[in-house]
Amino acid sequence: MRRREFLWLLGYGAAASWISLAAAQQTSKVYHIAIVSNATPVSEMTETGNRRYRAFLKELRRLGYVEGQNLIVERYSGGGPLERYRGLVREIVRSSPDVVLASTANLVADFKAHTTTIPIVAAIYDPVALGLVESLARPGGNITGATAPAIEIGGKRLGLLKEAVPRLSRVGLLIAPALMGEQGTAMLKEASKKAGITLVGGPLENPFGETAYRRAFAAMVQERAEALYVADQGENLANRRLIVELAEKHKLPAVYPYRAFVETGGLMAYETDVADEYLHAADAVAQILKGIKPGDIPFYLAHKFTFIINLNAAKALGVKISPTLLARADEVIE
Repeated sequence: MRRREFLWLLGYGAAASWISLAAAQQTSKVYHIAIVSNATPVSEMTETGNRRYRAFLKELRRLGYVEGQNLIVERYSGGGPLERYRGLVREIVRSSPDVVLASTANLVADFKAHTTTIPIVAAIYDPVALGLVESLARPGGNITGATAPAIEIGGKRLGLLKEAVPRLSRVGLLIAPALMGEQGTAMLKEASKKAGITLVGGPLENPFGETAYRRAFAAMVQERAEALYVADQGENLANRRLIVELAEKHKLPAVYPYRAFVETGGLMAYETDVADEYLHAADAVAQILKGIKPGDIPFYLAHKFTFIINLNAAKALGVKISPTLLARADEVIE
């Protein structure tokens, strides 16, 4: 082959490759997902923010879905009156994202009521018991995600609280039934019966602000609560400083659902590995973006748990943690 012909072919090949690459870039799909939380601020739903969303977005990046390149991420947070949450669901459904990531039973139930076509990846307790899916192995419909057994975890938390306060019989329950759902609240009550504990106090009422929390604590104290159980709800996490402050003020030893409460000064927490759950939620999102139906993707069942004790909080509350219980802790804050 002559040198001129070789150079022409080389130039033509490079140009063809560039044109093919440009065409691929122009025709490559950009995916649109929505992340919605009932209470986590939008500013924390990033790769450097809240650890659950950090794990979620980093895993999506590892799987090839990068925000600003082939992925558009729209973030939504509730907060305030319950009506705001329902408005968010309608707003998100109207925007027709490719996938929605949602937490808490009430949000997922609202999405299920508003759409049967948009895939929902949920991070919730016991979706089968709540009537949201047919089974964990084959969810059916448009919902999949990550889950954990509410009754078992609730029973475990109450059991740990009873070990810390051996003669415990009456525990104040800090929960918003409107967010957990009647079935979710019933599962907690079932767990308390198995632990031989009576749950007392009035429900956390909408709007979920400081006034509502102070009223809930006043009701617990009036019903002679000896300790406190804080439910897994975004509002509780968002108001953790106030909750820990009120628990200390009323001398209520408490078991919390997340490490953040203990880091804020709370007594103890027994939590699922939320980062692990959201990592698997990212995997479910990636499968859906590749064309797999959500109803064919099994729910991930959490199996990693962490027990944390704050000895400074125990001292302030006058609680003596036994050596046996202390030895079972995965982490001790002194």
